[in-house]
Amino acid sequence: QVQLVQSGGGLVQAGGSLRLSCAASGTFFSINAMGWYRQAPGKQRELVATITSAGSTNYADSVKGRFTISGDNAKKTVYLQMNSLKPDDTAVYYCNLQYVYAITLRPDISWGQGTQVTVSS
Repeated sequence: QVQLVQSGGGLVQAGGSLRLSCAASGTFFSINAMGWYRQAPGKQRELVATITSAGSTNYADSVKGRFTISGDNAKKTVYLQMNSLKPDDTAVYYCNLQYVYAITLRPDISWGQGTQVTVSS
């Protein structure tokens, strides 16, 4: 089985910073990418940022220049540093893992439990 455990998040004033972490555990053949998505009330879940095992990153336009995704392959952990936070960033943030399962050698996706980020104006 594969598990993702998220930490970080909370309440911050606009302009402040937060850091999210997500640690993966389980039986992997390989990890293809990890990332962060978010879902605000009444809205669909949307991509925030992703990072591949090779270190290539992708960001939503709304967070470019403010958020930074990074990963530690040895620890199977992905981080999201969020700076210059805005009230529009308020959402539940979910960690995402794209991997190949060691037992079946089939690709699969796993999600973290979600972490609330609230930015007050």
